[in-house]
Amino acid sequence: MLLRSIVVVCTVVVANAFQTVVHQKWGGVSRISVAGHPSGAITRLHAETPGAELETYLKEQYPSFMAVLSPNEKAMKALMESESGFTIFCPNKEAFESLGEKKREQLEDIRNVETTDNIGSYHIICEPVTATDLFASGGVITLGGTVIVERSVSGGFFGVGGKEDGGVTIGGSKVVKSIEFGSNGILHETDGLVSPELLWRYMDQLRIPGSK
Repeated sequence: MLLRSIVVVCTVVVANAFQTVVHQKWGGVSRISVAGHPSGAITRLHAETPGAELETYLKEQYPSFMAVLSPNEKAMKALMESESGFTIFCPNKEAFESLGEKKREQLEDIRNVETTDNIGSYHIICEPVTATDLFASGGVITLGGTVIVERSVSGGFFGVGGKEDGGVTIGGSKVVKSIEFGSNGILHETDGLVSPELLWRYMDQLRIPGSK
C-alpha cells in the first residue's frame, strides 16, 4: 500500500523517460532491462510458474536475504498466496556485508527468531508497487508496518547542499534496481535493510516485550 504525497505529473514525466536498453535471459525466463526510471534500471522477468520460480530466483540472487525471509512462514504464505500481486525489497550482498559480523550472527541466532521474522516482514508488500509508484509516494505499508520513502540525494557535504539524483530510498536504503517478476510481482534491490533500526534493540532476547 502506498502513502501518496507527490503530484501525479511527476509520475508521468518519469514514465515517459523509460527506454529499453538490453535483452537477456535468466534460467529460460526472458528479461528486458529498461533505463530512465527512479531506480536507474528495471528488469522484466516473465515467469511461467511465478511461485516456484520466484523462490528459486531469490535463493540464487539474494541468498542472505532468503535466509532471513524463508523461515518466516507467515510472511512466505502471505507472499505466495497474494492474489493481487506482491512487492519485495531485496537487500543485496553488500547490504548484509555492511551489517557486520555481529548483526549477521544475531539474524541466525535462535533466540532472535521473532525479531528476525519482524525484520523480514518489513520487506514485503502484498501488492505490486513499481519504481515509479515509489518515486511518487511518501511511504509504503509493508507486512511489518509503515516505512518512509524519500527521494535520494547525491553530493553535498554531510548531507548539506546535495541534490536529488532521481532515485529513491526506503527506510534509508537506496533502491539500486527494480525487477518486474511475472505479471504482478515487483522486486526492488536495495543497498541495505529497510526495516526500522529500532528492531535491533530486541536482539538476543527470547521475545520482544509485549508481543504476546
